[in-house]
Amino acid sequence: MQNDPRHLREDYSGPALDFSNAHSDPFIQFDVWFKEALSAQIPEPNAFTLATVTAEQRPAARVVLLKGYDADGFVFYTNYNSRKGQELAQQPYASMAFLWLGLQRQVRIDGVVSKISADESTAYFHDRPRGNQLGAWASPQSQVVPSREFLEEKLAALELMYEGEALIPKPPHWGGYLVKPQVFEFWQGRGSRLHDRIEYRLQPDESWQLVRLAP
Repeated sequence: MQNDPRHLREDYSGPALDFSNAHSDPFIQFDVWFKEALSAQIPEPNAFTLATVTAEQRPAARVVLLKGYDADGFVFYTNYNSRKGQELAQQPYASMAFLWLGLQRQVRIDGVVSKISADESTAYFHDRPRGNQLGAWASPQSQVVPSREFLEEKLAALELMYEGEALIPKPPHWGGYLVKPQVFEFWQGRGSRLHDRIEYRLQPDESWQLVRLAP
């Protein structure tokens, strides 16, 4: 059968990733790979899978968008009342996974999550397209709604409410999270499924230990 996933094969033949060419600082290594993903015109290179933990200690994953990163960590924005927001309030730990298939690369990041400041969230909120701002008010994210028309009617009412207003206030239930990494893993696809995996582990003195993992 042509649609049998057992017979789907992709030949990986990426460049070597080793201690000799991996930067000692994982944030710099991420920056190098992210910029290469941009240059390669990978679709939505800032999209990543965010995994959280439910109250029942079960994993929950979804794809979100990275909106900033520096030496402090990685930032994304969402509704604090959403499912992921509630899970992060109970268990402030998350795992991130970027997949850049065009470069045969993955990056995994595990870390502690905290809210960024309200000022930072407000500044980013007002940098978003106006429709996105109104959408943040209109959508009770992750809650059951009766229909799409319900959402569209809420959006229309908000458009009327803020018509002529230059500034739409940020919802108090919306803002950013910072993932502060404790573990990075950089994965490079190689031949014969002997992929290169370099992991960075945060040490008590804030240095990073590099180890090679078997594929």
